[in-house]
Amino acid sequence: MLKLCDVKDASQSVWLVAPRVTIGRGSQCDLTLGDPSVAKLHAEILVDGEALELRNLSGGGQVAVNGKQVDGSCALSRNDRIQLGNSNLAVIDPKITRVKAAGNAANVSWALRANHPAIVGRVFPVRETSVVGRSDECDLTFAMSHLSRRHARLEVREGLLFVVDLGSANGTYLNNQRITESRVRRGDELRFDSLSFSVVGPADDLDKTTVRQAVTMPDAARQSVALDQAMQRGRHPERRGVTRDNLGSDDASSVPAGGSRYGGDSATAGGNMGWVWLGVLLSCAGIAGFMWAKGQGLV
Repeated sequence: MLKLCDVKDASQSVWLVAPRVTIGRGSQCDLTLGDPSVAKLHAEILVDGEALELRNLSGGGQVAVNGKQVDGSCALSRNDRIQLGNSNLAVIDPKITRVKAAGNAANVSWALRANHPAIVGRVFPVRETSVVGRSDECDLTFAMSHLSRRHARLEVREGLLFVVDLGSANGTYLNNQRITESRVRRGDELRFDSLSFSVVGPADDLDKTTVRQAVTMPDAARQSVALDQAMQRGRHPERRGVTRDNLGSDDASSVPAGGSRYGGDSATAGGNMGWVWLGVLLSCAGIAGFMWAKGQGLV
């Protein structure tokens, strides 16, 4: 079974089923075209098995098949191109064209979502190079008198989208700033004169999550020794700074030559306690390190 579809927008299509298919701007048509140059009931296609016949119902409006004007009626075949006003349609066999269409769709990562009231919400895919304008030869054609025939060109360069104004009379605007050439990002407003679009596409690298490097664990032994020294100083704050130089003669005689007022037994006890504390702190540091590593998923 054959199908009639809009060359610019494949979502605008209709199956060619008997007895007829009507085409026009009116909502009662089988294929409705939002083109002001198309009459409410512009044409119809009579279907009789594999035979197709196109009839011009516009009363003088433009109807052409493969570039030839049709005033009354003519036969249609697969792959014929039909022009109604400023709209271009094609008779296709979906079984043949499906693979190619799917391949093209897979490569589309940028698109324009219309903000203009006449076409609001419609999405127009942007190919590697797409020309926007009023001419039927453009990739994205819009029948608006304020648009130039070739208004601007959209280019995808290494995955990034750029817009180039083609010397249009009324200008191309990016976020309300008139430009001649500029890079376009997702979420930007792109406007050709008064025809406004929101840009749909992939995110910039700044939107991606940055993975930081793993933090190196501190030396447990060195940390434990530092903590032990701090605790030893905290146990006898009143003894801090006491040496032979700031004691009287009676007190100075009891201070050993090394400058400390503590006796041998006290030093030995302090040394033993230091080793005990060092062992305890090393154990705590080991446990803390294991829990940290487990929390980071390293063990």
